Parts: sequence; structure tokens; C-alpha cells
Amino acid sequence: MHRDAANGARIAAILEQLRGLPQARLADLFAADPARAEAMTRRITWPVEPGSDAETGLLIDFAKTHLSGEALTAFEALAEASGFAAARAELFGGGIVNVTEGRAATHGALRGSGTAPQVEEAEALLARMGMLVEAIHEGALGEVRHCIAIGIGGSALGPALAIDALTRDLALVDVHVVSNIDGLALEAAFRACDPATTIIAVASKTFTTIETMTNAASALKWLRENGVEDPHGQVIALTAAPEKAVEWGVDETRILPFPESVGGRYSLFSSIGFPVALAIGMDDFRAMLAGAKAVDDHFRAAEGRENAPLLAAFADQYYTRLRGCQTRAVFAYDERLKLLPDYLQQLEMESNGKSVTREGAPVDGPTAAITWGGVGTDAQHAVFQLLHQGTHLVPVDFIASIAPGDDLDPAHHRILLMNCLAQGAALMAGKPSDDPARAYPGDRPSTTFLVEDCDAAALGALIAFHEHRTFANAVLMGINPFDQFGVELGKAIAKQIESGEGDFDPSTKALMAVAGLG
Repeated sequence: MHRDAANGARIAAILEQLRGLPQARLADLFAADPARAEAMTRRITWPVEPGSDAETGLLIDFAKTHLSGEALTAFEALAEASGFAAARAELFGGGIVNVTEGRAATHGALRGSGTAPQVEEAEALLARMGMLVEAIHEGALGEVRHCIAIGIGGSALGPALAIDALTRDLALVDVHVVSNIDGLALEAAFRACDPATTIIAVASKTFTTIETMTNAASALKWLRENGVEDPHGQVIALTAAPEKAVEWGVDETRILPFPESVGGRYSLFSSIGFPVALAIGMDDFRAMLAGAKAVDDHFRAAEGRENAPLLAAFADQYYTRLRGCQTRAVFAYDERLKLLPDYLQQLEMESNGKSVTREGAPVDGPTAAITWGGVGTDAQHAVFQLLHQGTHLVPVDFIASIAPGDDLDPAHHRILLMNCLAQGAALMAGKPSDDPARAYPGDRPSTTFLVEDCDAAALGALIAFHEHRTFANAVLMGINPFDQFGVELGKAIAKQIESGEGDFDPSTKALMAVAGLG
């Protein structure tokens, strides 16, 4: 993944070539290639059930992006010059891909995609988590009806997404994910739970995160004040620093470790997923792992434009580098995926929101787009006005499930899917009018993701797809997606405010005085 001078010159030449390509309209791309719809569609499949010959999967339609054959050829050259194949091998081979912190990134091993020792360690940790989950379900810890899962960032966004998506019909244990240090969030969870039948899952990689540990201390106090004699006995720790959890008072039999080489925003498939497994059961949690591994296998084997996450990265780079797009919108046309845009914001913007390369040199162009989005059809009546007629060019991802998640009149889901597909068609086609206020320019890009059903395996596949898309983008830009130093400065200054030792600007001093922090 190291870029030397020769590689840098080659990359610059390829980017210059890309900038010189004609920008054909989407309609013209379809007219020039009657087979474009099929040629620009990728499918990733997995068995409906373990050992079954029947398959289900994920379909991604890239046809409504502006990627021409010439652009794809140039982007394949860019991937080669950027060392994509070697970087991918390094990622799954346990190499030091997080160069600033001197670490591997072994989240793939959590679902069986990594070196033999890494996979063996992950399987052992998964088995340990499974035994605890099953023991709780069987009543070994007494009656457990509720779980308050406390974390922040990757320790909360992934579990919140998975629990919301997969427990609409039934949750084996009622789980409330709390991340915000604002006490209102924790109080809402307290109101929904019975202290006598509630366990607290504390998720922190270092077991020192101030927001998480403050919330955890308040949760212990709540248990104690409501008659629980041994509050620590109702705590499960999810951490890469088990010794810190022991110091805090958690019994080592109730600590579920995960490797230091698994980053927070990539940690859902580790013991950070314990609240998910508690809510949906280990069988469904393993199905989520299997869906993710199907995408891992595709990402490892497919080359060039046939590699769906890499093709998505080609589109991302086209719009940020060549068309000046600063944002990308994600709309889930499925209520079960309403938290997916939030999850992707952290995954993509914390990973690739950088301004220097792996070598510490300034990046020669824009990096991560600003990820935002919402849920269809609500978003159609809120932000789609800008997408259709505004002055910003915004690439859009539509994500939908062919099977409904409800038991109501099928008209509900039919209308939902009709709207999803109609929006992509309308963004592309537009509509001329003699009245400028009623004219739609069209030629606006979108990508559509369809799963057969929004089940555990499909969710795992969607998450793994976007992990690899994020990594592929990082390789093409020459940056490290596995550190996040940008989140540290504000935390450090908050500690200075607490200690009163900082030297602050006049505006901050005045605000501190008004807020009672001076």
C-alpha cells in the first residue's frame, strides 16, 4: 500500500486521464449499450440455510451511475497502481494495515475471513460468548428480561442497528442501547426496565471511555438504589482490555474480550455484538456472520469491475474527485433499516475523513464524502426536492427488501417498492417543462441495493459490503481508514475544561462562564 514516486506519478496520470473523459449523460450510456442494466449489476449470494442448495442474496445495480466503459478501465488501472490487490491480501493476511498505530485490522477473521490463528481465536471468543448467551437464555443468571447496553460510537451504532432491524417481531431479551452521556437517554432506559431482571452490558474497547463509564456507574447506582444487592453481578463487560474490567469490579467469567486489532466501528461481529445475540439468539447471530462472510469471499476473489465493493468505490471516487460531489445520500426503503444511514456515517466518515496519506503527505484530492440519508418514503417529503431540482449533484443509494417485514395488506410493501424504484428512475430521467419551476433536469445518479429479505444474513452482508467499500476507497486515495485521531482533540479539551487548566479563547471562556463551567 506504500506509494513511491513512480506510483504517485502513474496515479496522477490516471486521474488526469479520468478528468479528460467526456461526461456522457446517463440516458446516452443506456442508448449506447442495450445490455448496460445487466452488465452493471452485481450479485452476491449465500445459502438460504447452512448446507442448503437454495440461495438468496444481495443485488446491486450500478447502471444509473455515470461509470462508462472507459472510466471503468481507467479506474481498474488506478486500483492496480494504488496496490489494491496487495492491500486486500494484507488486510486478510493479518498485515499491519493500520500504519499509524502499528496494527492489523482483523474484523474479517471474526466471521472466518483471515489467517488460521486469527480465525481460531475469533471462533474461540465467539464460542465463549455463545455459552454465556445460552446460559442467560436458560436462566443460569436468574430471570433476565431486559438488557441495557451501554457504549458509544462503534460500540453502540452497530448493536442499535442490528437490534432494531432484527427484533421487530420478537426479542428474546428486551435490549435498550444507550450511548449519549445526556442523562435523559439513560433515564429512558431505566423507565423501560425492571432492575431485578436487567443486566447491564458495558461495551468499551479500552474500558476507560468517559461517556460509557459514567453511564455505567449511573446504571450500577440505579441497580443498587432499587434493591439489587450485587450490582456488579449483573454486569457483562465487552472489551479489548479485560484487566480494566476486572479492576472496575466485573467478574472475569462475565467478561467477553475481543482482539485489540478490531476497531470499534468494525466490531459488531465481535463480543460487541453480545446484546444483539442476546436479543436474537446465537443461530441468527451466526447467520449474520455467514452473510458477512459471503461478501468477504466475493471481495477476496473478484477482480476489477466484477468486485462489487470495489465497483462502488469507483463510483464514489468518480463523484468526489471528478464531479466535485461533497455528499452521498443513503435511503433505506425499509423501516427495519432506518438506523443504517447513522451506522454508515461513522463507518465511512470516521474511516476516510482524513487529509493525509498513509505516508503523512497531503492527500491530492477530496477524501470521504459526507454520508447522510433517511428512510423512504418519509424522505421523499423532506429532502428529495433538493435531489430532484436543487443545484447540488448528490449520488444516491437506495436500499430495499423484496420481501415485506409486515403482515399487513401487501399493498403497503408494493407501494414502498414502487416508490423506491420510481425515485431512481425519476432522478435519471427528469422531465422537461416550459415552466422552469416544474422542470426536472434529470441525469442524477443512483445505485440500488436489493436483498431478498431483511434478515440476519442480509444485514451482515450489507454491513460487510460497506466495510469493504470503505476500505477500497481508502486504498484508491492512499489513506489509512483504521485510525481516528480526529475524535481525540475535542475529548482532550473537554478534560481541560473539567480540570480548569486549559488556556481557552475568549469565546469559549465566556460560554464556560454562562454554562457554569468556569
